[in-house]
Amino acid sequence: MNKAFVRESDSDVRHCPFCGSLGHTLDVWIKPEARGQIGESAMFCIQPQCEVAYFDSFERVVTIDKLTRPAYPKSADAPICGCFGLTCGDIEADVADGGVARTRAAVERAKSPDARCSSMAANGQSCVGEVQRYYFKCKERIRNTE
Repeated sequence: MNKAFVRESDSDVRHCPFCGSLGHTLDVWIKPEARGQIGESAMFCIQPQCEVAYFDSFERVVTIDKLTRPAYPKSADAPICGCFGLTCGDIEADVADGGVARTRAAVERAKSPDARCSSMAANGQSCVGEVQRYYFKCKERIRNTE
């Protein structure tokens, strides 16, 4: 279809049309057979409870079951760091042990040129902020149980 005759959506394309959360551009995780369901510029819905993984400006969606692998934060089993495999369990273990070895090592590697966030993270973003947020959330949870 000629794009000159396609009207762009008036809605804000950066927000998931189902849950309203702000999305992030990236579509490399979509299974090839589902790729045609969505436009070239897709956004990742970061809301963990939402079944939508990617959406576009025409409110076309790709659901999490159409991804090539589990993605954080949609799946608790998926690595929080797509590049180096750091999991929420690793962070929780660091907090429980009173150390930061695994978490710190992953953050340092994520800041290095070896990081491939744009293709390894479902949202195309560095995990550093999310790793730090999750670490402090775990510390706070332990503090509240003491």
